[in-house]
Amino acid sequence: MIDVVLLIGRLLFVALLYLFLFAIMRTGIGLVRGQRKKERTWNLSVEKGPKELRGVSIVVRGPVIVGRSPSADIVIGAGYVSARHARFSLMGQNLFVEDLGSTNGTLVNGQRISDPVGLNNNDVVTVGDVSIRVRRS
Repeated sequence: MIDVVLLIGRLLFVALLYLFLFAIMRTGIGLVRGQRKKERTWNLSVEKGPKELRGVSIVVRGPVIVGRSPSADIVIGAGYVSARHARFSLMGQNLFVEDLGSTNGTLVNGQRISDPVGLNNNDVVTVGDVSIRVRRS
């Protein structure tokens, strides 16, 4: 008789454990789906510069390097642009730009920067004669 009661107790415990784990998984999946819907992305769009660069748009998912080097993400083939001129980087939901020690500097909304600067929607970053508009969508 005790064996039957213990067996029923074990089966009941396992069933409750599965129900508990199922409820946790449903909640976790719902949270992840909700975060993806609310997540906004940053886009960089070249508005002014050489004809081959105008209209180029990049979604920022990690660091984006701007410079003369062929390994840069946005390549500006001009002598007044450093090989690694500026870097856009994400920190949480915020986008920052920093000058990487270039000779001619980087401008944000017409102001020369020396330290990393947080960007807002529709800010314009200028590297040489190339203007890059930052948009949040």
